[in-house]
Amino acid sequence: PRYNIAPGQQVLTVVDDDGMPRPEFMRWGLISFWANDEKIGNRMINARAETLSTSAAFKEAFQRRRCLVIADGFYEWWKEGKTRIPQRIGLRGWDLFAFAGLWESWRNKETGERVRSCSIITCKPNELIEPIHDRMPVILPMEAEADWLDGGARKPEELQRLLVPYPADRMEAYEVSTLANSVKNDGPELIGQAAS
Repeated sequence: PRYNIAPGQQVLTVVDDDGMPRPEFMRWGLISFWANDEKIGNRMINARAETLSTSAAFKEAFQRRRCLVIADGFYEWWKEGKTRIPQRIGLRGWDLFAFAGLWESWRNKETGERVRSCSIITCKPNELIEPIHDRMPVILPMEAEADWLDGGARKPEELQRLLVPYPADRMEAYEVSTLANSVKNDGPELIGQAAS
């Protein structure tokens, strides 16, 4: 279990690059196959759904290397002045779900090491998220997961139809401790409801 995953750390994904879906840990922050330096991944943790077909960084992965990123919640921060108040957000009942993701395999030219990394796709927010943030991660309905993973060449417009806000009435959010504000903290106390 992880309670506060930061960019650059490992996230659980499901990939289907050989016709058989399987779990795999990947680095969060996509490193494009053409990148000279893995540090680019720190700026590529998210990919905007609206520009996937035209973005040099994401276009090819959108067409051929899609993944699921597995979670049971995520944090967003409500801002009151300069204060950041963390909110835990997930599906009602806190079941596992899958973010729509993209992945790449990058080779370090100096060491020969292969790094598989991923980005989470974002879209406009639903009614629950809108007061908190102007974007939200794309959560795929379970019935759309196989279509998203299908590695065959699909028309971008078919895939684009999946990249919409998850229904707000099937999600919930609550305030958590400001311990979530630091990636140094990672324990179950982070997801407890903040004291009023």
